[in-house]
Amino acid sequence: MFRNIIRTSRWVARRQINIITQIALRRYSYVSVRNNTIITLDRKFSSTTPSTTEVSEVDQAVFEDICNETLESLCDYFEEIVESAPNLKGADVTYSDGVLTVALGSSYGTYVINRQTPNKQIWLSSPTSGPKRYDLVLDNGGHWIYKHDGMSLHQLLQNEISKIVENKIEFQNCAHSLV
Repeated sequence: MFRNIIRTSRWVARRQINIITQIALRRYSYVSVRNNTIITLDRKFSSTTPSTTEVSEVDQAVFEDICNETLESLCDYFEEIVESAPNLKGADVTYSDGVLTVALGSSYGTYVINRQTPNKQIWLSSPTSGPKRYDLVLDNGGHWIYKHDGMSLHQLLQNEISKIVENKIEFQNCAHSLV
């Protein structure tokens, strides 16, 4: 009987070690087992912006204020663009609960710009360039930068919407713009 207890406890111990190893492998990018000890190195992957500005750690209240100002400003400007552009007669702009949706019609697609509070980012879904995640940089009152290419949110929108409207569109007057 004592032998069965020892075998069972070894089996349980091995099972627990295997479960812990699987969890560690999922969570950490590098796991090494040496002398029956699990060594983990937590690697963080990030890309840097081509410019010298770094993404700042932002207070939650500051993020919310800047994010709301940006989205409301973009909503107002998109409404002006839709009203004045002759080729966007069926377009619709809606803003609710931190999600700005700009439906430009079946031939141009839909832009969705929304805040991601846990990540402190603004996410853009563009029918032209695809999905992008913009980080807040607090230099010069705050602006939104895509870390992979260093382009600002407003600059990308300016380029893409100008092509759709077939007229020069300026997003520099929107809140927290860096164009």
